[in-house]
Amino acid sequence: MSEWIPGRRLESSRRASRGREGGASHRAATVALAFLATALAACGPPIRVKRVSAPVAYRETTANAISSGRASEWARTTANQWGLLEGFDEQPEVALEKLRGIEASGRGGRQELFALAELSFEHAERGGHRPWYLASAVYAYAFLFASSDSDGLPALDPLDPRTRLAADLYNRALVEAFQVRGLGWVAVEPGVFPLPFGEIAITTEASQLRWGDRVLTELTPASEVEILGMRNRHLVPGIGAALSATAAPLPGVDVTRSLITPRARVATTLVLRVEDVRAGIASGHLAGRLDLYAASEFDKATIEGHEVALEVDETAPLAVMLAGSPVWKAEFWAFFGRNSAGVPLPVLASLEPYRPGRIPVVFVHGTESSPARWADMANDLLADPWIHQRYQFWYFSYDSGNPIPYSALLLREKLAKAIEQLDPEGRDPCLRDMVVIGHSQGGLLTKMTAVRTGDDLWGASFKVPPEEVQVSDSTKSLLRRGFFVEPVPSVKRVVFVSTPHRGSFLTGGIVNRLVRRLVKLPANLASLTVAFATEGPRILRSGGELGEVPTAVDNMTPGNRFLDGLAKIPVVPDVPFHSIISVEEKFPVVEQGNDGVVEYTSAHLDGAASEVVVRSPHSCQAHPDTVQEVRRILRLHAEEVAGTGQQCGPAQKAATD
Repeated sequence: MSEWIPGRRLESSRRASRGREGGASHRAATVALAFLATALAACGPPIRVKRVSAPVAYRETTANAISSGRASEWARTTANQWGLLEGFDEQPEVALEKLRGIEASGRGGRQELFALAELSFEHAERGGHRPWYLASAVYAYAFLFASSDSDGLPALDPLDPRTRLAADLYNRALVEAFQVRGLGWVAVEPGVFPLPFGEIAITTEASQLRWGDRVLTELTPASEVEILGMRNRHLVPGIGAALSATAAPLPGVDVTRSLITPRARVATTLVLRVEDVRAGIASGHLAGRLDLYAASEFDKATIEGHEVALEVDETAPLAVMLAGSPVWKAEFWAFFGRNSAGVPLPVLASLEPYRPGRIPVVFVHGTESSPARWADMANDLLADPWIHQRYQFWYFSYDSGNPIPYSALLLREKLAKAIEQLDPEGRDPCLRDMVVIGHSQGGLLTKMTAVRTGDDLWGASFKVPPEEVQVSDSTKSLLRRGFFVEPVPSVKRVVFVSTPHRGSFLTGGIVNRLVRRLVKLPANLASLTVAFATEGPRILRSGGELGEVPTAVDNMTPGNRFLDGLAKIPVVPDVPFHSIISVEEKFPVVEQGNDGVVEYTSAHLDGAASEVVVRSPHSCQAHPDTVQEVRRILRLHAEEVAGTGQQCGPAQKAATD
């Protein structure tokens, strides 16, 4: 039985009482603290900052409607200053019309025009339909070209990043506004086009679609072409939509006689000019003109008194042309004399119309190759405005299995014929300052444009004079023209790239015999084939192909009599020549090396104006060192031509209002 202790009972009661009182006090304190925290928060700083990395900061400050689908902070801030940003997110068309009203009333300026351009583009991207793209282009045009004098606007700051973004918005919006849905082509046609706040009447000039003996069609956005397989992509930033056009022959044009290659694609730029643009934005009634400019003719435009660069992508048309070309397959079959490209060889062609006052550069490909192998070099060189304004590029294509004297003859005759057709009256001296550049076998053909052989080349291969060779008169004429060579008067400089002046160590023996069985020689050499087979010992000096018409591979075999004879004949003194020699990296001593096809000692020539060794395999045309050396040579050549008092390549004209 437990004992009752009054004092202990009393103590327990006091503790229980204190517990009840403490719980109530704790709850009260909690409520008080919560109230105090709320009060302190209300009195705290409303602005907070957070440190972010530089890349994150740059991405956030440069994000825009084109790159992210959301307008830049510049445009959103302007809308927010007028209390329209929240409205734009909820009812974009209502907010944009209010912002246009602010601009039309004279309360706005360049920043409002920029916001209208970018926010209109964002809305169009989100499904706002084509008129909003056109509105974006109009607003961007006003931001860029509205006069600071007559319109009371501050001068445009070229360092303001909105300037470049406005040009990009204008360029991209033009593509979207005039692109034909389903086809992807941009239509350059007159008409009255709707705007969200009115309409714009647009005119065009059909003559701008003419390009030499071609008409420009199928204008596709260059920006929508992804390029694989080319070293560099060259984009000239500027104003206008960069397009790639198909150059279709005009009615009655014989493409086999035209200098322009049948599959040429053309870099062009589309520009929309808008008359009295700010007044038109206010009234809703605008007038404008669509202009199309070929990059070969124009590199600048004068718009509202401002000379600005045109945006051009030269690489995209070149890549599109080559990607769909049969030239790659033709390289193989053309070597064996079975052309599958659809155009009879040989061909001297250009990617643009003849341009008076420009110096021709003629590229000559090598064995089992094609002009396409010069694509990277041409792409890089034409991206240099100094070169682009002074030179025009031509390409010689031929059956590379044919005897070298025959192919070289065809090259010389094609050059002479082109000069005669393009400038029969001799009014263009720049046309006669030609530079010829040959790779591998093409270098041997190139050399034969700048030599005077006398009877040395003939005597190296034949025992008897041409008159004693039992062939038809036409074949005798062919032999004389092929072996008794005079320099082409229009060729003023030559460049040899990986050229086997003394032959290639890959040729000879079984290779030559196999090639000889497979190569189909031209029909006009048929009587020569019979003569060699029946009279070979009497008319020919000894050689590996005695009794048979030699192929190009025979001609490039070390010890071949034709090759030895050509190697001993120098380039004429008044034609400077340059050597670019490829040697693979694995050879520590250049003079003991080769490029896998040609030894250095075979490619070297004494007396060269310059010699550069490129550490590369045989196909070195796209190597940066090769391109830079060709660039240097072309600059040297044009400067020396100018030093004689002859001016080639005036600056390209600017398109005017």
